[in-house]
Amino acid sequence: MAQVHLEHVWKIYDGKVEAVKDATFTIEDKEFVVLLGPSGCGKTTTLRMIAGLEEITRGTLKIDGKVVNDVEPKDRDIAMVFQNYALYPHMTVFDNMAFGLKLRKVPKDEINRRVREAAKILGIEQLLDRKPRQLSGGQRQRVAVGRAIVRDPKVFLFDEPLSNLDAKLRVQMRSELKKLHHRLEATIVYVTHDQIEAMTMADKIIVMKDGVIQQIGTPNEIYNHPANIFVAGFIGSPAMNFVESTIIKDNGGLWIKSKGLKLKIPAKFEEKLTDYIDKEVIFGIRPENIYDKMFAIAPKEGENTATAKVDVVEPLGSETILHLMVGEDKIIAVVDPKTEAKEEQTMDIVFDMNTMHIFDKETEKSIL
Repeated sequence: MAQVHLEHVWKIYDGKVEAVKDATFTIEDKEFVVLLGPSGCGKTTTLRMIAGLEEITRGTLKIDGKVVNDVEPKDRDIAMVFQNYALYPHMTVFDNMAFGLKLRKVPKDEINRRVREAAKILGIEQLLDRKPRQLSGGQRQRVAVGRAIVRDPKVFLFDEPLSNLDAKLRVQMRSELKKLHHRLEATIVYVTHDQIEAMTMADKIIVMKDGVIQQIGTPNEIYNHPANIFVAGFIGSPAMNFVESTIIKDNGGLWIKSKGLKLKIPAKFEEKLTDYIDKEVIFGIRPENIYDKMFAIAPKEGENTATAKVDVVEPLGSETILHLMVGEDKIIAVVDPKTEAKEEQTMDIVFDMNTMHIFDKETEKSIL
């Protein structure tokens, strides 16, 4: 396996469309890295530049310490798994998995050993004589992964490989790919727009928007310490609440004040916010950090409590999502399923202000 390093990499189409802008990051040996972002953010273009399927406009790409900008895809020692599986319909599963090895003139016995070993790892030994049309979506996906495994490449590249599967099968395949990563000790670069895939599978996430890297970090870092409003809103479901607010000084402390809220800021955050007193900011808090007061543990009266009108109740069994109005502020809360909240009625909610986020209104960057 190998390290992958991009340094100030750009992809510009027709001299004007900037698909990837100044991307610099390192994927360490044996690391599982996810490129995450909405459609059109440049993540697949970045993956295709690593694969050699897209030419780099400027910048440097190194694999295993070697500059590969001008190296042909077939000579980069990488294997790619595509979104649509890209299987040859007229070939059996065995021949699909063996095809790349045959092109490289690998001995027949070695091909047979590698294909059967990969099939055993993926649980598709009984499918080797079938054609792709005789397989389910999940089985086709395993064949596509198996074709990559037999190559024993330095780097595996996955381009939204689970997007064509149903929800239940996606969950199963996420688990299997993670186990496969540990078993192969592989360097994996994985592209997805699905934040759950990213959070559950990645050692490191690279969040992209409009061709620009927004943040690089572990799933916990990205979730708990988002660099800006985009990352904070993209990661987490339901998405983080954002409320236009002002930081004010009152009763010897700092407070968040909006059209509907007045909440006490914990003392530990005050030093970082002194320059923002009497200035407009964006207050952020995740739905799971807002509680039905009936089930909150020892709330401080009046400091982190608000009265809300219930707009919509969404019971999900293990939790209940509430769409609320606090004055003119729209708030979403994920609360205890035993809540007695009913639509059109009022209720008291409690904010865990130790988990709050504050963003600069102009730059949209995190202040805390």
